[in-house]
Amino acid sequence: MAPQDLVPHDNDFRVPSASRRSFLSLAAGASAALAFRIVTEPMLAHARVHNVPKDAIRIDANENPLGPCAPAREAAAAIVSQGGRYSDWLTDDLVKMLAEMEGLKPEQVLVYAGSSEPLHHTVAAFSSPQRSYVTADPGYEAGMFAAQAMGAKVVKVPLTKTYAHDVKAMLAAAPDAGVFYVCSPNNPTGTLTSHSDIEYLVENKPKGSVVLVDEAYIHFSDAVSVMDLVRAGKDVILLRTFSKLYGMAGLRCGAAFARTDLLEKLENYGGWNFKPITALVAASASLKDAQLVPERKHINATIRSQVFDWLDRNGYSYIPSQSNCFMLDTKRPAKAAIDAMAKQNVIIGRIWPIWPTYTRITVGTGPEMEQFQAAWQKVMTGAVTASVGAVPGLGELPRKRNRDGITIET
Repeated sequence: MAPQDLVPHDNDFRVPSASRRSFLSLAAGASAALAFRIVTEPMLAHARVHNVPKDAIRIDANENPLGPCAPAREAAAAIVSQGGRYSDWLTDDLVKMLAEMEGLKPEQVLVYAGSSEPLHHTVAAFSSPQRSYVTADPGYEAGMFAAQAMGAKVVKVPLTKTYAHDVKAMLAAAPDAGVFYVCSPNNPTGTLTSHSDIEYLVENKPKGSVVLVDEAYIHFSDAVSVMDLVRAGKDVILLRTFSKLYGMAGLRCGAAFARTDLLEKLENYGGWNFKPITALVAASASLKDAQLVPERKHINATIRSQVFDWLDRNGYSYIPSQSNCFMLDTKRPAKAAIDAMAKQNVIIGRIWPIWPTYTRITVGTGPEMEQFQAAWQKVMTGAVTASVGAVPGLGELPRKRNRDGITIET
């Protein structure tokens, strides 16, 4: 459908005057959506992976294999019968809950179907041919595609020696910046940028620009959120998602937090914002589960630590992470290692040009990481080390079933 087809003819219907602004916003958003595709993590992860067997070990897209928690699954199943309605009140309920939890007003919260839309809408609203987009290198690439679509210059700044965003170098590299993008923990490295560094960036950025802080992975870490900067009314747009720790990547729910004037610019760009009702109730149920974040954070940290111990014992290099992913050194062009792993039915992550001998690994379940280790040993040494479930140096991990009915490692 062409953008002009969205405009009604006189003999079809008339748009009430009170609704004209919303309608025009919708039309503008539709036109903008046709101008470029919203790039997402699965699009990037699966760009060159085709016909993957259903039984493959997929540790390439930073998904949480535990899926939604039991209360979230129950809430989603219970509301399916109401799927014939848009149910906007569910959005209001989730907005109110998030605002109360974060000490904000409801008008400082916008709920989306994931965090990809507000990321792209922020870049579209604040970058332009005159205002650059600044990001870490390596960093999450989606914002770069949005900036390029807007005709903005993309400025990539290498991470520091400790793998944090180099905020001073970011400031120096782009005095014309419209958007500074900070992902902490960073995707793909899983490393942190301190609150003080982000605050320094906010206080010293060019006038009229915004700092876009992506906290998609913060629940896996001990990082200090910059939500306080949102509460203080700074030029910060903060993104959160239920796709990672909460295990709802396939349900799609996320949120943007900022001053109302900043969020209005996102709304004006994006038009009507639809959220699946199953995702809304699952997100609300997840937030009410007080044990969910600490329990899953512990599960992820335990498995990640066991994998790192195995890598250390076997002499493999990696970047220490505080997230559900990490960068692993292949000691050769990484594509060859990725392809070799795929032949063993283990699908691992992609390559960032600045680090051509590294690939990103998602932390899966204990059994999945055992299979990863066995396959990795074959790729790196050519030797068959052990059967899955008894990898040398790791052994048979003790297992129990968690309250979601999913096997985990203790």
